[in-house]
Amino acid sequence: MDSLTQVALGAAVGEATLGRKVGYRAMMWGAICGTLPDLDVFIPLGDAVRDFTYHRSASHSLIVLAALTPIVVWLILKLHPQTREHRGRWGLLVYLVFATHVLLDSFTVYGTQILWPVNTTPMTWSSIFIIDPLYTLPLLVGVSAALVMSRTQLKGHRWNTVGLVLSSGYLLWSVGAKLYVEGITREALSNGNIAYDRFMTMATPFNTLLWRVLVVNENDYYLGYYSLREDDRTIRFQHYPRNNQLLTGIEEHWPVQRLRWFTKGFYSVTTNGQDIVINDLRMGLEPDFVFRFKVGELSNPHTNAAPPERVPTQLDWSRLRVVWQRVISP
Repeated sequence: MDSLTQVALGAAVGEATLGRKVGYRAMMWGAICGTLPDLDVFIPLGDAVRDFTYHRSASHSLIVLAALTPIVVWLILKLHPQTREHRGRWGLLVYLVFATHVLLDSFTVYGTQILWPVNTTPMTWSSIFIIDPLYTLPLLVGVSAALVMSRTQLKGHRWNTVGLVLSSGYLLWSVGAKLYVEGITREALSNGNIAYDRFMTMATPFNTLLWRVLVVNENDYYLGYYSLREDDRTIRFQHYPRNNQLLTGIEEHWPVQRLRWFTKGFYSVTTNGQDIVINDLRMGLEPDFVFRFKVGELSNPHTNAAPPERVPTQLDWSRLRVVWQRVISP
């Protein structure tokens, strides 16, 4: 999720865990710990594909963060020795904030390796967009109320709890909505006689009413949308080629293998001049995908592998307006 949401969630969890014992310090350290896992974006890992696919790996591992928790608690007690009697609660606060950060990220489509290094499979439940005001606003209201009502701590604590309950309820709603759309998708694919290897449903930007449906097989992919406000159970798909043949000769190139794995097969291949580009189909709107990587170069007679590079994307925001209009008036 976005940084503001993770800060708000961390502050809310901190307040709920220890706010009545140590006051504003619980919220402050909750916000700090809610930010820490995402600092891995400032660590260069050698090339664009490594930066992309190792983000949310070790830094978002429930195992690694459990090992980091005692170190953070030691630092907190060094800075706030008067709270030493709450050592156990501090440990609970720090790990709960870390864990909720990681699990919330898993509800997005990017991919979070929550059990690294034991299991590096990226978790991508994709039931909520990376920015969703309906999830974030209850947290912000609850945290703000807890700050404003610091003199009447119990009342502020209750407001914070209500914010956490509402945001968690919205997250559960998103899972239920996703499961419903998946059922609609299976029905639509069957009725349309569309052969597929796998499909993915994901919430569109800023809402959980309109869902993007991505379907792939060996040679093609299909994109469609389904709105929970619609009465019928049909999805109109647009068909596109995946162009896997462009990777012939460079299938063993590490960036190619890594991107195929990280995207879980939801990728396409295009050319950009003489460059061969892999597109992550999960993020963006056709043809403006957010994550695109050069992995090879066309030559005669063979394709050559190339060092991976991030290919800039010029987003056409008018496409987003079209999607949003579908949310408002299906």
